[in-house]
Amino acid sequence: MDQKILSLATSKTADKLQEFLKSLGEDELMSLLQNQAVTGKTAGALVRAIFRGSPCSEEDGALRRRKVYTYCIQLVESGDLPKQIASELIGSLMLEVHHFPGPLLIELASEFVGMIKDGTLMNGKSLELLPIILVALSTKKENLTYGTGELSGEECKKELINTLCSGRWDHQHIIQLTSMFKDIPLTVEEVEFVVDKVLKMLSMLSLQEIPPLVYQLLVLSSKGSRKTVLEGIVSFFRDLDKQHREDQSGDELLDLVTVPSGELRHVEGTIILHIVFAIKLDSELGRELLKQAKAGQQGDPSKYVCPFSVALLLSVTAIQRFEEQVFDLLKTSIIRSFKDLQLLKGSKFLQNLVPQRPCISAMILEVVKNSAHSWDHVTQGLVKLGFILMDSYGPKKIGDGKAVETSCSLTKTSSQHACELGASILLETFKVHEVIRQEILEQVFNRVITRASSPISHFLDLLSEIILYAPLVLQNCSSKVTETFDYLSFLPLQTVQGLLKAVQPLLKVSMAVRDSLILVLRKAMFASQLDARKSAVAGFLLLLKNFKVLGSLASSQCSQSIGVSQVRVDVHSRYNAVANETFCLEIMDSLRRCLGQQADIRLMLYEGFCDVLRRNSPLASSIMQALLSQLKLYYEPKPDVLPPLKVEACVLMQGNQISLQEPLDHLLCCTQHCLSWYKNAVLPLQRGDADEEEDGVYQELDDMLGSITSRMVKSELEDFELDKSADFSQSTDTGIKNHMCAHLVMGVCEVLIEYNFYVSNFSKNKFEEILSLFMCYKKLSDIVNEKTSKGKSKMANKTNESFLSMKFVSDLLTALFRDSTQSHEESLSVLRSSTEFMRYAVSVALCKAQQLKETGHVGGPDSHNPSKTFQSVCDITRVLLWRYTSIPTAVEESGKKERGKSISLMCLEGLERILCAVGQFFQSRVQQLLRALDNEEDGAEVPVTQRAAFQIRQFQRSLLNLLSSGEEDFNSKEAQLLVAVLASLSKLLEPSSPQFLQMLNWTCKICKENSREDASFCKSLMNLLFSLHVLYKSPVTLLRDLSQDIHGQLGDIDEDCEVEKSDHFAMVNLKTAAPTACLLVLSQAEKVLEEVDWLITNLKGLASQEALSEEVSSQAVAQNSAAAKGIVMQLGTLLTCFHELAQTALPSGSCVDTLLKGLCKMYTTLTALVRYVSPGGPCPHPCTPGLRAVGSQVARMPQAREKRPL
Repeated sequence: MDQKILSLATSKTADKLQEFLKSLGEDELMSLLQNQAVTGKTAGALVRAIFRGSPCSEEDGALRRRKVYTYCIQLVESGDLPKQIASELIGSLMLEVHHFPGPLLIELASEFVGMIKDGTLMNGKSLELLPIILVALSTKKENLTYGTGELSGEECKKELINTLCSGRWDHQHIIQLTSMFKDIPLTVEEVEFVVDKVLKMLSMLSLQEIPPLVYQLLVLSSKGSRKTVLEGIVSFFRDLDKQHREDQSGDELLDLVTVPSGELRHVEGTIILHIVFAIKLDSELGRELLKQAKAGQQGDPSKYVCPFSVALLLSVTAIQRFEEQVFDLLKTSIIRSFKDLQLLKGSKFLQNLVPQRPCISAMILEVVKNSAHSWDHVTQGLVKLGFILMDSYGPKKIGDGKAVETSCSLTKTSSQHACELGASILLETFKVHEVIRQEILEQVFNRVITRASSPISHFLDLLSEIILYAPLVLQNCSSKVTETFDYLSFLPLQTVQGLLKAVQPLLKVSMAVRDSLILVLRKAMFASQLDARKSAVAGFLLLLKNFKVLGSLASSQCSQSIGVSQVRVDVHSRYNAVANETFCLEIMDSLRRCLGQQADIRLMLYEGFCDVLRRNSPLASSIMQALLSQLKLYYEPKPDVLPPLKVEACVLMQGNQISLQEPLDHLLCCTQHCLSWYKNAVLPLQRGDADEEEDGVYQELDDMLGSITSRMVKSELEDFELDKSADFSQSTDTGIKNHMCAHLVMGVCEVLIEYNFYVSNFSKNKFEEILSLFMCYKKLSDIVNEKTSKGKSKMANKTNESFLSMKFVSDLLTALFRDSTQSHEESLSVLRSSTEFMRYAVSVALCKAQQLKETGHVGGPDSHNPSKTFQSVCDITRVLLWRYTSIPTAVEESGKKERGKSISLMCLEGLERILCAVGQFFQSRVQQLLRALDNEEDGAEVPVTQRAAFQIRQFQRSLLNLLSSGEEDFNSKEAQLLVAVLASLSKLLEPSSPQFLQMLNWTCKICKENSREDASFCKSLMNLLFSLHVLYKSPVTLLRDLSQDIHGQLGDIDEDCEVEKSDHFAMVNLKTAAPTACLLVLSQAEKVLEEVDWLITNLKGLASQEALSEEVSSQAVAQNSAAAKGIVMQLGTLLTCFHELAQTALPSGSCVDTLLKGLCKMYTTLTALVRYVSPGGPCPHPCTPGLRAVGSQVARMPQAREKRPL
């Protein structure tokens, strides 16, 4: 029978075939089809023959076609047919679709839709027919019956697609269905239907099924809805990442059922590749991605910015046309994020209205971590971003001060945060990806060499971190390191020191690199440029510090600050201590020759020898012999010769040129510190097996220092030709020479004071010698100051750093003020009897504290040991605090005869400087300082807030006592210092703690109840009040009250108008109201306006995001409403403040100018608010009562301005 059908189909006409098919029953025909399909013989040909004999022009033929079509689909879906037969059937069915009439096409399409919605599709092979059917249907121009009405073919297609997208899809056919739509011409609206449906189905698929579906979505996006596709993909993976993090941080049992992290990252990486590939083919998709990223910057960035979106943007940088735009966008986003976080941290008002923002640093570093899962396409973008951030936001040109520790996060600017983020990106990328390591290192070295004139400390710090992490890795690129060494002579000294310190671990594992460095340094040692020789000395000193010789003291004994990674390098090093000894002695020979060079070179040696000795103790003999030989050149050996030192020989006069030949004070200081350290650290460990020759050197030095001391005590200033009759003019050669000699003698006196204190064993005679040395120092200092003050010059204005070490200052102050040992009383009374000496000791502590406050470190032998330095800081702080609280300034000044500051006031000033420095540079050590102030070495772990609150109470009592005195006895300087100390301590309080609230209330009470006609004190106290108030709540009510007080004190601009005086704050009086209080109020009002501006901009961004989003949560609506109300209330109260000041009879000048600027800013902000909440604005808001009140205030403002004279 099937053969007959096939033979009849070959005839020229189909009449006989039609007649034969009519004679067959439906079941018979279907059975024939099934047999042919299963046996796999001529099923396709049979279907084509049946279609030929079933013309659509006849009702029977069209019906037969419909049934055959349906039956063939069922056969294909059954899965019983061989693959080849199924494909042949599908191909045959495709060819006949366009011959079907419209009603039959609707039936077929509806049947398919029904199968999809009911889930009766088996393998989905027949879905290849659906797009053909829908395309054929859309070409029908006549009206067709669909449902209860008549529609055109195009409209029927749209309805079918809508029905299909509104129904349920089986997850196993989602990819096929999505792929199907790419072959159907779709309108924008239809594309939106399909895309929304597919995005909703993403969550139904397993991870491995998502990439092919996203690929089909991206293909589909070429028809439209690019924005929706990108938003949907990014939001899906943002939510998936968030859920994954929550699952990982939850119960460990959940790990068994959650998605493996590696699998998720691999899927994300594949999807990012798909998107980048799609952007390469469709640049419009890339532009849409950038548009979304820019929109994500407005409002709440967490709605778009996430690790997945950042990784996607970084991958897009591989496309040249988008590279610059993407990096600019990321830079802007990063710096804006840090600025926003900084603004939020400093304002309780904003914290209450704006939800917590995600940290962009954590997000980008998570991308680095995730990139370990074969995200090679992200890696290059990460490296470029890291260098862009470091190049753009690195440090600017500053002084030579270098922080010992990184300053706390509260004091960093957004640019510093961005630079640190760039360094973290590069370091973490270096750790994760071996392939990119060479490139990172080369770029870092290139910047070190080529940017010598700019600060590159951030690149040196990064290099140091990299080498400490993996010193052996650098062996593979040792040629780049040795190439960099060739430029050492041309680099600034600070850069050379940082570079050599960074590569130091590499020198321990690579002999070739070390030999190359030594060769470069030896050449530089004899270079004609002074800076090159300085670099050589710095390099050799660094090598001496870090190449240990056999017998060196343990790191705990020599206070060596070497990292753990460095120690690990030593373990695997091929160089033993014996080889190091030969190496170090060769370097020492080279350095000895430097003692004949310029004073700057010798100065570097003297400053470095002490640190070398502490880290490499077996070199002590060689160092001490070098110092002894050098000291003998300027020492008078005869015991009866005065003075004992050839000071004039230290200054060289060549024609009109006068220069320092020998920094004798530094030489003596280095000798004293080395000798003292040897006595305390080496001698106790030798136990009788010391070398006699070595002992002879130390004994000779000891005797020499003793002889210098005794003869300096006997010497008069006339012996140095530096008495009052000497010429100290900076315009004559003799005057300049005398000036240099005077400073050398003063330095020698200071060095001898420290030396004799430590060797005195509290001997009264020694302390008398110390006092004599101090008197010599003081006389000379007074003469120099008196002479140079008459003709000031640059040299005269330069303050010389004291030679007293931080440890000695700590010990001396402790002995002077706290030592109550009976056996020490008599000797200490010698020093205590001199108020000038005690003031001198405290003044040196003040200078050290100022240096710490400005740079984060202090000079001296312990300058390279932050722990010891900070311990001395703690000891000094404890003594200063005890001295100030035990002997109040008022008591001390009542019996004071000498001119100048009292010691108690100097102690308070020292406390203020130290607390400021600790808050800025030593945030992590605050607990240690507070514990020291409580006299607890290792006390219980009491929270910082509690310890700080205890100290605050002491200073509060001091300020209250000071305020209780009369106006004449009021010490303004002391009051300002007390407020500054309270301000520093209050920064240690947790803003949510009761101690913080107590501090705020106390400060407010002081301002309300105390009236002092001292503008400086008023300014400092009000600044403290504002700084506390903004961390508790908005300061607008405070500003309103202060404005009313200012108005009451200064009167109205209308002389006939009598103003009722308010008494909110007694601190505001006729003397302090203007300009002090007025300018402070206006300054704070400007900050409030900045916050309001930021909030309005933020709300506008949120409104635009919500307008683009279909779903707006009720929580978001409530937050926006609260923020809008907060803005209106802020501006309403602030307007009252401005209204009061606008009516006040302010003095012309800065107050009026600042007020007018503030008013302009206020009107600009009000305009922005009205545009935001108006009916035509982005977020119409029913704040009618508040806006009316604001409007009435604005209406009254012009009246006040009209009265004000210009």
